[in-house]
Amino acid sequence: FDAVVNLAGESIAEGRWTDAKKRRIRDSRILGTRHLSERLAALSNPPQVFVSSSAIGFYGDRGETRVDESATPGSGFLPDVCRDWEDATHPAVAKGIRVVLIRTGIVLDAHGGALGKMKLPFSLGLGGRLGDGHQYMSWISLDDIVGAYLHALSTPSLKGPVNGVAPDPATNADFTRALGRALHRPTMFPVPQFAASLLLGEMADALLFASQRVLPARLLSSGYRFQHPDLDSALKAALA
Repeated sequence: FDAVVNLAGESIAEGRWTDAKKRRIRDSRILGTRHLSERLAALSNPPQVFVSSSAIGFYGDRGETRVDESATPGSGFLPDVCRDWEDATHPAVAKGIRVVLIRTGIVLDAHGGALGKMKLPFSLGLGGRLGDGHQYMSWISLDDIVGAYLHALSTPSLKGPVNGVAPDPATNADFTRALGRALHRPTMFPVPQFAASLLLGEMADALLFASQRVLPARLLSSGYRFQHPDLDSALKAALA
């Protein structure tokens, strides 16, 4: 075979982050990727390219600061997991395999993920911003994240971290208004941060209220053309 794509990992958005849940999140990514990298490195005829998933959780909470692939990791559980997850590919890198690490943002798919969870309450007119809505959400359409992986496989000059996000990150308030427009519903019911934190614990602060204004610098510089570069067209495609 010529290429390997690794997408394995325990869901970070299902259930509270108990110690056992956090251990599964870490081990499923880091141990799985390390074992796979070691096996690929041991082959007498290894694949030319290994594309392994990572996440923009690498950057942590950055407020309004724009970050690209040159940024250092943030601090906290998710940045630590993402850093170690990426480091687990080192055996493949040392073997000379071209390794691409796709730091994925919020994938817009009405049948799963964040948008899948938001669709029902927003469709009922019960949607609203999270907290003050100032936190940035770095999103990407399902078509474009698939396109980014295909681009990584077929672009020999591309290696190392690549941000799998669209070029136009939105604040939560802007995202909320755009989703309301797409569904033709009002968005008048904000979720207070303290209530979400009480219900979901640590996961709420890391996933719902951390601000990540991430840019796809390496996708753009390597010639990738987005099918849905703006939020309205991406939501329209996802909800069609």
